[in-house]
Amino acid sequence: MKIASVAEIKARFSAYLRAATRGPVVVTRNGKPVGVLLAVEDEEELERLVLAYSPRLRTILDAARQRIRAGAGIRHEDFWRELEGGKREPPTAPTRKTA
Repeated sequence: MKIASVAEIKARFSAYLRAATRGPVVVTRNGKPVGVLLAVEDEEELERLVLAYSPRLRTILDAARQRIRAGAGIRHEDFWRELEGGKREPPTAPTRKTA
């Protein structure tokens, strides 16, 4: 993990973007962390990152957790049955093929 000041990042931005492919680059101002440069490999990874820090999604997930704790949730199997119209069992984890 690299650490660099805002001034260093501004002066050598492309170099720090390349460095971010090897690991996070912590950006500091007056010696205190203020941000992080992270490399993303594809659109899906970017979407997951953005959603992870979405205040709206966090609010929805927190409300759902509270409903589940209060006993207002539904079982996993019932969720999939309702979603699929009772046609299929819930999906299983993908299996890994070996050579």
